[in-house]
Amino acid sequence: METRFFHGNITSKQVAQALLAEFNRGALRAQQVGDQDHIVIQITTQPNLQSGGHTAIGVEIKQFDDGVAIHIGQQAWLGIAASIGKTAIFAIKNPLSLLNRLDDLAQDIENLQLVERIWNTITQVIKENQASLELSERFRRVVCPYCTTANPIGEANCIACGAPLGKSQPNTCPRCGFVVENDETKCPNCGLILSTVN
Repeated sequence: METRFFHGNITSKQVAQALLAEFNRGALRAQQVGDQDHIVIQITTQPNLQSGGHTAIGVEIKQFDDGVAIHIGQQAWLGIAASIGKTAIFAIKNPLSLLNRLDDLAQDIENLQLVERIWNTITQVIKENQASLELSERFRRVVCPYCTTANPIGEANCIACGAPLGKSQPNTCPRCGFVVENDETKCPNCGLILSTVN
């Protein structure tokens, strides 16, 4: 579905703990597979629920030098679609039966909004740890292509030899945080057109 890259002082374990705390309760169940650098959190509806359809979604969290890459997999929504369809058929046959299925309908709508809730939880833990879609300060250095001196981001010329650094400045995609080259016009990860954004 979608992958985002968050840079800064954030670990895959911190993101996993936040997801487990948020989604391992109520009608949902969350479980962790993997450790430290590569963790997968699977979020599903509890088995044998009295209302709503079944859904399942995987969140893959990979640690890298400057932060974490998070990929949310495709949501299994056939159970939700079947439950919504059942509610619609009952409503057509007998509109008053809709009152008996309000719990089902509410649970189905909540399950359809699961991906958005997951990203909101991730965004919250990212902010709490002062990470972002932008390169972290640790990696915000430009190496001069002529003398290989490390320069702070934003310097127009090398502090050692005076060579121009404009094309060497690193960028990240404002939508997903993927590190892009300056001459790229489209993010290779999410497809955002960069020429209109930069």
